[in-house]
Amino acid sequence: MSKLRFEISMSLDGFTAGPDPTEEEPLGKGGEQLHEWVIKLAAWREPHGREGGEVNASTEPFEESLANTGAVIMGRNMFGGGPGPWGEEPWEGWWGDEPPFHCPVFVLTHHEREPLHKQGTTFTFVTDGPESALEQAREASGGKDISLGGGANAAQQYLAAGLIDELNLNVVPVLLGSGTRLFDNLDGDGVQPELVRVIDAPGVTHLRYRFVR
Repeated sequence: MSKLRFEISMSLDGFTAGPDPTEEEPLGKGGEQLHEWVIKLAAWREPHGREGGEVNASTEPFEESLANTGAVIMGRNMFGGGPGPWGEEPWEGWWGDEPPFHCPVFVLTHHEREPLHKQGTTFTFVTDGPESALEQAREASGGKDISLGGGANAAQQYLAAGLIDELNLNVVPVLLGSGTRLFDNLDGDGVQPELVRVIDAPGVTHLRYRFVR
């Protein structure tokens, strides 16, 4: 069966976004620092239509995160558009007409909406919970793995339900002080992760955990 893999960048004090997010700063104050390591990579820049970039110790784990991915799940906050009903002119995501996913994407939301078709990517809006989104993603993935894109609230739902198979944390040596914590709202009674790999790279440490059931 395909694996559910979750990857996210996190500050040293446990935040995946800074405080006071806005449409202009969706990751909150200081949150962009968490992703500077990946934006520098040639492997990230090329599919986003940007030239240049570095090849360093982060290249391998980043390329692994893209490999064998047949579908993506993300929360409403990651897709964007704010809370509440979608409105007459609904938000269409942060990625323009050519999103970088190139596979089916399932968005967790409380508000119904017709699927959104972009070049190479279809966004399906799931209103009946994380288990349903995972089931639909597995059906659409063609046997490949499912990538859980975040944000923290969506990850907490899957962690609490014991559905994540692999957890990849990109720990960035910054202290945000406040914002959105990754490991809030968990009781600790679920399956505990096992550390299987550590990669020290410029500006980030990559930690891979697996959940053995």
